[in-house]
Amino acid sequence: MPRRMIDCRRAPDSGGCTLTITGEEDEVVRAAMDHAVAVHGHERTPDLEIHIRSMLHDEGAPLSTNPPASSPEQQVRPRH
Repeated sequence: MPRRMIDCRRAPDSGGCTLTITGEEDEVVRAAMDHAVAVHGHERTPDLEIHIRSMLHDEGAPLSTNPPASSPEQQVRPRH
């Protein structure tokens, strides 16, 4: 099973966060969810998980300089 990766720098609302998480897919999703809630103030919702999964890529895969496209329903806003 390939290792999966998520890079906070690719998130549109990362606020300059540079965290990268690498591991098996479910591990990365759990850690990224925890990070999004604790650091970025998001609510733990199914939409957040969908958004995080859409940002995953295989470790070592070339990254585009643009964040992945997302539909309006996939955009996750921090809670205030």
